[in-house]
Amino acid sequence: MTETIAPDEQHNFETFRDCFSEPVLKALSKPIDKPKKKKRVPRKSKDGKTRVFRKEEKAETRHAVSTEDDETSAEDLGEFIDYLSTLIFPSLPPDLRTLSYSKYRDNANLQNRYSTPLATSTETHLLNLIPPPALDSLSSYALLPSPPDPLDLHHFFTPVLSSYIATATAPPPIWSSTRTSACELCARDWIPLTYHHLIPKSTHDRVRKRGWHAEERLNSVAWLCRACHSFVHRLAGNEELARGFYSVELIVGGGIDGDSEKREVVEAWIRWVGGVRWKSR
Repeated sequence: MTETIAPDEQHNFETFRDCFSEPVLKALSKPIDKPKKKKRVPRKSKDGKTRVFRKEEKAETRHAVSTEDDETSAEDLGEFIDYLSTLIFPSLPPDLRTLSYSKYRDNANLQNRYSTPLATSTETHLLNLIPPPALDSLSSYALLPSPPDPLDLHHFFTPVLSSYIATATAPPPIWSSTRTSACELCARDWIPLTYHHLIPKSTHDRVRKRGWHAEERLNSVAWLCRACHSFVHRLAGNEELARGFYSVELIVGGGIDGDSEKREVVEAWIRWVGGVRWKSR
């Protein structure tokens, strides 16, 4: 039986659920095989005449999502994420469930306890609180081995907890006036949003030096759900994002060169993740 979320913890619960969903969606989005076209290879036959044969090349694997039974699988996955989040979140300490920017800023104990990267003692304590039914469910989906060892739990849950803490304690962004009501990729409007630097900050010095963009474009952002935000960073490296994917339209269109493979991958992702929704609360 899942726990009931207290009204004053609802906002943080939604943030936690979004952070928790990101590794689950990443792990369960399936790679698909796309065979390359057969290559025409000239060869000489025994009679000395040149003939053209088609040579089968190795299949190329690209990251995309399975489109089989998309609607059903997305709905089931949304319920799975919602169920596990409702199991795990209430098991966290009360001060973590109600964490906020102002509380964190004004409380040295919270800063010592929940500064990231998490101290080993804090991490161990939090991982030990995760309910066994949640671990069993993750094992049944092959997201964790059965039984998971401490290193397995560290690799899966520590990024989730760190992401939740960073989001819950983040100050209001200076771009809050540009905030949209829905993710600019998947269009889900019932999910927390994060801001994605369309020109990654790590590339700004190079962008200025090479003159790739005007100074006023450097801090432009798109508002994306966490799953789409992570997907964009898997789609291309920071420099490639800065040069060819510096708008939502370019991301959807496969970059400045209109790469058809990337465009198909983005379209498949949007179709699939757009169907993943939580139960209404």
